[in-house]
Amino acid sequence: MLIESLSGVRGYESELNDDFISAYAYAFAELCEKEKILVGRDTRQNGIPIKSTLLIALQNAGKTVIDLGVCPTPTVQFAVEDHEAAGGIVITASHNPLPWNGLKFIGHDGIFLDADEMNRLKKRRVEIGTQYLRYEKKNGTIETYSRVVDDHIESVLALPYLDEDEIQNAGFKVVVDAVNGAAYRAVPELLRRLGCEVVEINCHHDQPFPRNPEPLPENLLELNKAVLDNKADLGFAIDPDGDRLAIVSDLGKPISEEYTLVLAAKLVLSKFPNLDQKVVTNLSTTMAVDDIAKKYGATVIRTAIGEINVAKKMREVDAAVGGEGNGGVLLPEAHLGRDSLVAAALILQLLAEEAKPLSVLMQELSHYEMIKLKVPGGNLDLNDIIDDLKQLANPEEFDFQDGIKFIWKDRWVHLRSSNTEPIIRIYAEA
Repeated sequence: MLIESLSGVRGYESELNDDFISAYAYAFAELCEKEKILVGRDTRQNGIPIKSTLLIALQNAGKTVIDLGVCPTPTVQFAVEDHEAAGGIVITASHNPLPWNGLKFIGHDGIFLDADEMNRLKKRRVEIGTQYLRYEKKNGTIETYSRVVDDHIESVLALPYLDEDEIQNAGFKVVVDAVNGAAYRAVPELLRRLGCEVVEINCHHDQPFPRNPEPLPENLLELNKAVLDNKADLGFAIDPDGDRLAIVSDLGKPISEEYTLVLAAKLVLSKFPNLDQKVVTNLSTTMAVDDIAKKYGATVIRTAIGEINVAKKMREVDAAVGGEGNGGVLLPEAHLGRDSLVAAALILQLLAEEAKPLSVLMQELSHYEMIKLKVPGGNLDLNDIIDDLKQLANPEEFDFQDGIKFIWKDRWVHLRSSNTEPIIRIYAEA
């Protein structure tokens, strides 16, 4: 099933044919004012022909195309800013399993296109259809750049929150499960640069995903065991395109993805307490973020689901840190995109400063019970039945930014239509 949404385009291999990809390439080329466009992909083998089609179409549209090869989505976002490019395209379906693939579109500022831009892009793609076959071929170029991951690592190491010596002196042993995805080299290499002993599992670029690629607790059994077997301090699991980070503690127990942001925010906010710093997150992220913000005198601002919504609000309010409860962390000093490298580095810095096992540190944080459910949604739009849904409960507050959220002081329930799958998502926490 083809899905064109705020999160880009996702579909089965058969749906992402040459005409479809080429039309999107021409449409994106028209949207980009400058000439240079960067292209990266995750490790899915069905991304190879998609990339070939994309590169040729962008070249024929007159663009200077830089092929970054296999690299994480946040690496492309970083590189768009670093190279002062017009934009970027990542060939990935994120956590969706094979045979899914897709396209993510990045603007000149390194953040994803917003809803209006995506709607314009989709409309233009439909208008172009196969007309591009009759367009005059312009003299664009295709170049390759192979050091983009190294550049990204260097930029993370230069973050002001990190003390490389302190992390190196801690002597961490970390198990990394990259699910054979785009971060297969980036995260292990970053950790080694920080003095960690790294144990790699599923860190290959030429092998299929060994399990369900979404880094949820139920999918991390191999990582749990590897942490215990290797007597590691913790484990990191990354999704296929490298923008989400999940954590396994020193006890071999998975920590909810919700706490990746909580831990990162704890470090960032602790540097400048009581200065009314801003933390931006989405409506479905744990209340533990509010608790950690309150501890350091910060304010939490919530947005609709979607990285672009968090990123735009962060820029608007000059937030110190942001993210989502899916393991995504955004740090303005790096770039305004979810980044597993940034998240991993911040968490290691926190552990080095706290000088205590992760399992002990987790006991000091607020804990809530959360459920995340998926139900078939078909073509149902929750906005069409909001009035009916409002009758389900009598909360202290409603939030209608994204579906409907029922809010009480110590609990909440959120119902929304997924941006990436034909389902209704139901979240609840208390």
